Amino acid sequence: QVQLVESGGGLVQAGGSLRVSCVASGRTFNDYNAGWFRQAPGKEREFVASITGSGRSTFYVDSVKGRFTISRDNAKNTVYLQMNGLNPEDTAVYYCAADRYSVTSFSSWGQGTQVTVSS
Repeated sequence: QVQLVESGGGLVQAGGSLRVSCVASGRTFNDYNAGWFRQAPGKEREFVASITGSGRSTFYVDSVKGRFTISRDNAKNTVYLQMNGLNPEDTAVYYCAADRYSVTSFSSWGQGTQVTVSS
């Protein structure tokens, strides 16, 4: 497994942008698919986006398509989630995840970073 540490969360106004990052350690990162999930207060954790180890393929939940972009820099062992056009419904703890074989079910998780969007 890899160890994952997120950063970049914070408070932003509606319509604004934020980029969260996730640094991986412990294994060859380009062997791992990566993803972002989020959990809002009182709600279940939901899938947001994922990316294959090579970065060639990406996947998004419908609610963020056209607003969020997942990317990775394997030389830096880092995966990013660029979030534009944020709205209060995007407020959640955002978690980074990684897995060698799946782009939907992940075995390694970070501790999360809080993103709060004010109206």
